[in-house]
Amino acid sequence: MAGYKIYFKESVEKDFRIIPKKDLQKILSRIEALAKDPKPPGHEKLTGQERYRIRQGQYRIIYSIHDEELTVWVVKVGHRKDVYR
Repeated sequence: MAGYKIYFKESVEKDFRIIPKKDLQKILSRIEALAKDPKPPGHEKLTGQERYRIRQGQYRIIYSIHDEELTVWVVKVGHRKDVYR
């Protein structure tokens, strides 16, 4: 199986600025793993959207998968209580 390429929506950079570095490293590792398996155990499809969510501690990573292009787009990263706002 070919690996997926990871892309980030521009606003994700802003999301990363407020996350402590120790948590950010874990989040980036979790995102990097999406290149091998974009639907890892524990992923959830968001209702009414073509997006998915995975958890990393108390943070949520929202992303979309484009199988035809073998890409994963990370669209939002945030604390569990703030990510859906």
